[in-house]
Amino acid sequence: MMHARTAPALKPIRERELKAGAGEPLVSVCIVNWNCCELLRCCLRSLHQRPQGVPFETVVVDNASADGAAEMVAAEFPQVRLIRNAVNVGFSKGNNQAANAARGRYFFFLNNDTEVPENLLREFTDYAAANPAVGMLGPRLRGADGELQINYRLKPTLAAMLHRISFLRWTGIFRRAYYRYRRDTFRADRHETIQRVEVLMGAAVFLPRRVFEASGRWDERYRFGGEDLDLSTQVGRQYDVVHFGRVEVLHYGRVSSRANVGFSAPNVAVGFVHYFRTAGVGSVSLLAYKVLVTIDAPLQVLGKYAQYVQRRLAGRTAKAAKSRLAAQGLLRFLTHELPAFWRA
Repeated sequence: MMHARTAPALKPIRERELKAGAGEPLVSVCIVNWNCCELLRCCLRSLHQRPQGVPFETVVVDNASADGAAEMVAAEFPQVRLIRNAVNVGFSKGNNQAANAARGRYFFFLNNDTEVPENLLREFTDYAAANPAVGMLGPRLRGADGELQINYRLKPTLAAMLHRISFLRWTGIFRRAYYRYRRDTFRADRHETIQRVEVLMGAAVFLPRRVFEASGRWDERYRFGGEDLDLSTQVGRQYDVVHFGRVEVLHYGRVSSRANVGFSAPNVAVGFVHYFRTAGVGSVSLLAYKVLVTIDAPLQVLGKYAQYVQRRLAGRTAKAAKSRLAAQGLLRFLTHELPAFWRA
């Protein structure tokens, strides 16, 4: 159950904290990037061209981008600490690399498909300093279409994920569990409140360094997908996980994952298995889940391609493109990532 909290009066950061030694940053902004040059450019501009109210540094880990993203960062943002990987090591490992290189007392893990307002870091730092029981903060998220995005949820259950199996979805048996997980706990009328939640979306999360380290950091078994569930769960064992609706971040939302669907979609499926195992789901239940997902994947591929053709014929080109991308991600899962799914 989530409870709305009235925000306490914020205590300003002391001047000695602002100076934080000889140019030492108070906040380290950590960004992992892969083949999203233009989005990354906009993200970095929003950070460095808008005052943030506290000394901060930015660490970008580039996962072997082929679109010139690393070169763009080096040329246009020389103040950014750039780490270049020879291969794509995934989201979690990339974030841990950034944290290893960072010097700040606080970490702000930020997706490359976001833009931040001025003084965002000051708002986060003030609140975290005044509330030491809080371990993790996430802002409200708004899409480029102006619509609020769901940025907090309950922890998923196996029943909720079974609703995504096509031949089970038709029965409606698990519909309530799925919608409770996906939407029922998100309240648009509370989007500006400060409240405890179970899970924050990983697009933008702020943690004190001490909490990040005590909670075990990002679990590197997750390459892409499920890592925010895991981190929220680990932090939530000892600290409050809080939706900080006082501030808002623009989040283009799934632009990066759709552009790299052959990598993102299969790894999301693997990530859920890792999460359920960590959450204590039994081996028999996990085996049944893997069998159902494996049987369902070819049906989903055929369904998405049929949907693509239908939408193309109806002239709904944007929707058709989404169907095609979904089919490609499922096909990649079947042809390349199924062994990793079963090993998870």
